[in-house]
Amino acid sequence: MGAVVTLDLPDDSPVLSQPWIVTFGPLEDDEAWEPVVCGPYERAHAISLAETVVADEELMAVVEPVNPYTTVDEIRAEIEQAKAAAAEAEDEDLEDDLDASYDEEDEQEVPEVAPSPPPTPEEVRAGFSRIASRLAAGV
Repeated sequence: MGAVVTLDLPDDSPVLSQPWIVTFGPLEDDEAWEPVVCGPYERAHAISLAETVVADEELMAVVEPVNPYTTVDEIRAEIEQAKAAAAEAEDEDLEDDLDASYDEEDEQEVPEVAPSPPPTPEEVRAGFSRIASRLAAGV
């Protein structure tokens, strides 16, 4: 069984209505092949497809929103925010490493979750239409 990674967002997040992509790649670092990027999809379809594909294979699926930025300045601002967040997380990790001792017995077992039924091709195409309408409207 593989793994699905995605953002944990509140139910009212505007990001939920954006188009989403799924990047499938090897679960283990020792495998060498280029990741496969699929989408755009609506979020529920992206997660369902990802869960179904990784259910029986040792794959990693990253489900993430596509940010339809329209200017270079918007893209640069997002890059700067990502860099700042990474630097902050790195600082926190260093502090955690100094403050805590790691014990493998403390790890919690991650329960297996059965994938939801994948959307039909017709449902995915209808999702494409809804995404295209939102993008064209600037939403």
